[in-house]
This record gives sequence, structure tokens and C-alpha cells, in this order.
Amino acid sequence: MSDHLSRKDLKTDEVRDTLAQGAGAILSHQKLTIYVLAAALAVALAVFGFKTYTERQTVKAAAAYDDAMKVFGARITAPGEPAQPGETTYNDEKTKYTLAAQKFADVAKKFPRTRPGQLAGYYAGLSDEKLDKNDEAKKWLQGLADGGDYDLAAMARFELAQMHDRAGQSDEAVKLYKDLIAKPSVLVPKPVVMLTLAEHYSAKNNPAEATQLYSQIKSEYPDTPIAQQADQELNLLPGKS
Repeated sequence: MSDHLSRKDLKTDEVRDTLAQGAGAILSHQKLTIYVLAAALAVALAVFGFKTYTERQTVKAAAAYDDAMKVFGARITAPGEPAQPGETTYNDEKTKYTLAAQKFADVAKKFPRTRPGQLAGYYAGLSDEKLDKNDEAKKWLQGLADGGDYDLAAMARFELAQMHDRAGQSDEAVKLYKDLIAKPSVLVPKPVVMLTLAEHYSAKNNPAEATQLYSQIKSEYPDTPIAQQADQELNLLPGKS
């Protein structure tokens, strides 16, 4: 009888152990599920928080950028000339572009990861260029030219090319123009760069290269305003009149 009870007790213990192991597995699985859900919730909250933060930063950057653009695009008035109601005006360009450069620089530095902040860097460069602060302008533009936004980088490279052109740095300008022609962008279209490079060759007394580019524009972009402009410029080249 005791032997029977002993076997019965042993069997009961085995069942109890099995149930305990099963319950432990279920509880462990439940804990793991809770941990996974908690982690997923934390990630979702972080993503939502970052998105909300980014959107708020972009709104702030856009407002500050618009404020700077009002200065950049303001009209220069003659002494005694009245301004229109609500219009921002300045008496001289130096005052205007100095303030614009400061405002754009503030936006670019405070909101560098937003689109308005990046555009502000471009216009900070243009403002410095207007003030003949070419070294400062090049720093702004080169930073954008090396950035990840291709359209914005193309704008910066195009402006740098024109700065090189005006400074008599022909080789640097031509290289940038050709790079932009080979890899155009939405904001800096190929025919615009081609026309600019053709004008460069024309100014440098290289009518053969200019003629080739003007003719190419007319061929690739017929019946467009830029083709008409190319035709006019072509007729003004030496030996074409």
C-alpha cells in the first residue's frame, strides 16, 4: 500500500512539475510580450516625439526665414520717397544686406536640419556676396555644395561657379558649369547652365565653344524662351552679324 502511495505521490509530483513548468513558460512568454510591447511603445513615442519636435522646429524656422526674406527682398528707396503701407524699405543696400545676412545666419545656425534653415544658409551666402564678403559667402555656399540635398547643393555650386567667373577664376568656373550640365537638377536646369557657360565663353573671346553651346540649346530645346535667347546671343557673336 505504501509502495502504491509512493508511486502515486511521485506521479502527482511529476504532474505538478509539468504544470509548474508550463505555467512558468506561459508567464515568461507573457513577460517577454510585455517587454516587446513596452519597447515598441517607447520607440513609437520617441518617433512621434521626434516628428512633432521636427515639425515644430520647421514651423519656427519657416517663420524666421520668411522674416529674413522680407529684408532681403526689400526695396531701396530714394531720400524722401514714401513706402507703401506695411512695406519694408531701406535707404541703402549695405544696411539691408547686413541685416539680411544676420537674420539668415541665425536661422541657418538654429535650424540646420530643416529645409528653411538650409535655404537660409544659401541666402546668407548671397547676402554676404552682396556685401563683397566673398570669403564668408563661399563658406556658406561650399557647406551646402558638400551637403546631402542635391538640388540645394546644385544651387550653391552654380552660385560658386558664377563667383569664380566674376573673380577671373575661369578654370574653376568652367569645371563647376560642366559638372552641373552633366548632372542637372530641378532647381538648376541644364539649359540654364549651358547658356551661362556659353556666355562665359563669349566673354572670354572663345566664339567656337560659345557657338557650339548656343546651337546645342537651340537643337535640344526648340521653341522655348531659352532657345530664343540662345539664338539672339548666337547672332551677336563675332562673324555672325
